Amino acid sequence: MSEPQSEPRKAPAIPADMKAFNAKLIAEFRANGQFSGDMAGRSILILTTTGARSGKPRSVVLGYGRHRDRLVVLASDNGAPKAPAWYHNLLSLPTATIELAGLERFEVRATTAGPDEREELAKAVPYLKQQQSLTKREIPIIVFERT
Repeated sequence: MSEPQSEPRKAPAIPADMKAFNAKLIAEFRANGQFSGDMAGRSILILTTTGARSGKPRSVVLGYGRHRDRLVVLASDNGAPKAPAWYHNLLSLPTATIELAGLERFEVRATTAGPDEREELAKAVPYLKQQQSLTKREIPIIVFERT
């Protein structure tokens, strides 16, 4: 007798106050080395950039995929008309810090995927099509490589 197939996990609801939601997740992660609740077991990371105007550290929670030894994220901001602030920070200063479950923390260099890479890298972030349907701008695919 075969095992029943589990249903794919539903994406968590988008909170009304994303900053507060991210702050809570980041505090929990840094205290426990992992995410819990709806976020447990998901491919999510904490990205810390340097503010383009402020020069201060800015941390956000992002979903990611893997392509070989690189991490891949979308600068979607849940389909907003403009790219998220963290993306503009990376355009200004493309070095950042990533934290993964298990308290793995490392420095990265970010690049925006060019047209010739998008199709291959999109396989690492299968929710690109859904996110792209929410906006008219082309959602940048960001690639992180360890430094």
